[in-house]
Amino acid sequence: MSNFIHVTPFMHVDNLDRALAFFTDILGFDTPFRAADYAYVQRETVAFRILQRAGDDGAPPGNRRFAYYIDVRDVDQLYAELKPKLDKLPKGDVYGPVDQSYGQRELLVLAPDGNLLAFGQAIVK
Repeated sequence: MSNFIHVTPFMHVDNLDRALAFFTDILGFDTPFRAADYAYVQRETVAFRILQRAGDDGAPPGNRRFAYYIDVRDVDQLYAELKPKLDKLPKGDVYGPVDQSYGQRELLVLAPDGNLLAFGQAIVK
């Protein structure tokens, strides 16, 4: 049996409530744990540790410096599930699903703090 379970990256945001609303209300994640400036969100085997930081301690918002890639089995199924909620996001914050030249079919979603989430699956030919 392998020892590794999964990776749960830290996402630094300037507004935890806004980030949690995005992850739970739009993307369908649960929040098993929440503290004043920290939350753990999870959906199936994917999780993020979200940490509210502002000023010099925080990541610059909106620059897409941070990107997270989430491998899924069926990106079109995920898109169909999320589409009614994704349609409420600002124009340009959602791209795809689209086949990429590097053999992945991807859905890109921009989070409120400028973090980019890519959901992708391998294109089987």
